[in-house]
Amino acid sequence: MSIARTLKISEFCKTGSGGTPSRKMPSYYENGNIPWVKSGELRENLILDTGEKITEEALQKSSAKIVPKGSLLLAMYGATVGRLAFLGIDAATNQAVCNIQPDEKICFPKYLYYALLRKVPEFLNMATGGAQPNISQGLIKDTKILLPTVEEQKRIAAALDKADAIRRKRQQAIDLTDQLLRSVFLDMFGDPVNNPKSFEHGKIGNLLERVNYGTSAKAGKEGKYPILRMNNITYGGGWKLDDLKYIDMDERELKKYTAEPGDILFNRTNSKELVGKTAVFRENTPYVFAGYLVRSKVNSLATPEYISGYLNSTHGKMTLQSMCKNIVGMANINAKEYQAINILIPPIEDQRKYSSIVEYCRNKTSSYQGMLEKTNDLFNALSQRAFKGELH
Repeated sequence: MSIARTLKISEFCKTGSGGTPSRKMPSYYENGNIPWVKSGELRENLILDTGEKITEEALQKSSAKIVPKGSLLLAMYGATVGRLAFLGIDAATNQAVCNIQPDEKICFPKYLYYALLRKVPEFLNMATGGAQPNISQGLIKDTKILLPTVEEQKRIAAALDKADAIRRKRQQAIDLTDQLLRSVFLDMFGDPVNNPKSFEHGKIGNLLERVNYGTSAKAGKEGKYPILRMNNITYGGGWKLDDLKYIDMDERELKKYTAEPGDILFNRTNSKELVGKTAVFRENTPYVFAGYLVRSKVNSLATPEYISGYLNSTHGKMTLQSMCKNIVGMANINAKEYQAINILIPPIEDQRKYSSIVEYCRNKTSSYQGMLEKTNDLFNALSQRAFKGELH
């Protein structure tokens, strides 16, 4: 293999961050045509459009600045801390995004992407902060990257691209199953606004017999019991149980905070986009659940899959967004507010039919998840060899 050198990112890249134009000036966001990237939009993707756009005046009167197409973006804090993306357009970013522009005579951008992807767990371990870690720009600049020749970097990136494409296909299968469930929900129960099937109206609380928060005890890498956190709930209402923390707990407290099959777990606080992530627990292994999750048990009027399906539907997510209030910089919906959410109450027979479809789809998803974990392991092994200089 060619001789490689190791350099700090600051030695071969330009880096910077952006800003948020004042929200007190609605005109900064009305009829804007400058794409403005928020950290929540970074998901190992190519960004070709943004949820919000800002005006030229907003750009001039804030610390936001145009970042060129092709730049690598890294989320420094927020719900997607540590996530990466490439800019496929010229755009501005908020202050939670670090933009990185390598000297392409020294470093091939896609090689740097994979090198940083491998560094993310290390970043998060070194990060500062309370509920959410912060990755500083200084930490990024001081990060050392092994740099073989550019031709070698291109070869490594091409090999990792192939492995990454396989695992992305596995993830797409899971995402398509989630989309199918949302379509089935809408088809069976109709648009809640129009209520075309004339179902009874009620509150989520009318469908529950018990509600409680999880434990506020601190979790770590070691402990007797695995603990469910917000990160373990997928966007489609399933579970991702390969990234767990653990906790020790007094046996007398255990029953109160142990999730049981059929429990609905609702994420009550974080960024606006993550509040309301909901899933039905169906595992037989005992898991404790964290304090920012609300656990509820249904009564005879509902199935847990129906309530979870509504909260994960397009209308449900819009309802949750409108309800969120800000507490110490975090969006929040408490247990009382959760129970006050309006919901249609279809016949229990219809709900049970939907639950059986969910069970079938979740079994499929579980199979896909197993395949995804295997391809992730293969990708990680290949990446480890590549950045140790062992990929020949």
